[in-house]
Formats: sequence, structure tokens, C-alpha cells
Amino acid sequence: MRIVRKQQIALAVATALGLTAITGAHAAGSAVQSFNVAVAAINELSVSGNPGTLTVNSATAGSAPNAATDASTTYAITSNETNKKITAQLDVDMPSGITLGVLLAAPTGATATSQSLSTVAADVVTGISKLNESAKSITYTLSATAAAGTLTSAGKQVTFTIIDGGA
Repeated sequence: MRIVRKQQIALAVATALGLTAITGAHAAGSAVQSFNVAVAAINELSVSGNPGTLTVNSATAGSAPNAATDASTTYAITSNETNKKITAQLDVDMPSGITLGVLLAAPTGATATSQSLSTVAADVVTGISKLNESAKSITYTLSATAAAGTLTSAGKQVTFTIIDGGA
């Protein structure tokens, strides 16, 4: 019985398979890449849809006119930071006796507050931290006093902004 060493068997198998035997004299090729990675602050906000025309057009005799509401629009938000908030403001103030309010549905962990809008930014959602959510409702409410009289349709723009939440 013939004794064959393991190295001879491995060389014989490699040769039979058409492979080149690798020995310590041959080094494997390799390459290394070095680079940096980073994730920047991300704070994105978008709205979908337009509420159309809000019209105050009815009242119960002896009471203030009934408010008109619209909840047909939504917003989406992505933030990878903590303590952010959304503000809302009008491009032009409402006439005397007429109020436009807005309420945004709060994303997870945040707090929403109904606000009457003006040209001064008002906090509508606070406590936003590291989230991404979509299809959050926006509800507008238009109210008027009898003393406001009538108002022909007037275009308005509301600007929503995501900013630092402060202390």
C-alpha cells in the first residue's frame, strides 16, 4: 500500500481539474477604497391638494354665521432631527371680522394646535422628532361675524414652514 501525502493529493486534484495550485509564492490581488459617509439634516414638508373656496353662507336666526370648513388637503413630513415645529402664516391678513383657521393632524409624538392665521407665523405643530409620515390631514375653518359684511371671493396663500422648535 502506497502512502501519499495530503499536499500531493491536493496538487493532483487541482491539476486534474485544470486549476493552478496556489502556494505561498503567489499572492492574491486586492484593492482598498477609503471614503467618508455622512447623513445631513433632512427636514422636508409638502402639501397636497387645494381647499377650493370656503364660503360662509348660512346662520341660525339670532346667532353668528356658521363657519365653513374644508378637510380635503393633506401634508407629508420627513425629519431626521429632534425638536422641530411647523408654522403657518398668510400672505395677506384677513379683513376685519373674518377669520381663517387651520388645524394640522399631529404626526406621531408631536402636538397640533388649531390657530387663527395672520401674516405672523403661528406654531401649528410642535415636538416633531425623527419621523416620516404622509397623508396627515389639514382642516381649514373660515368664520365671520355679521359685522364683517360680505366678501367677494379673495385668494389667500398659506405658507407652512418646518423650523427649529426652540427651547
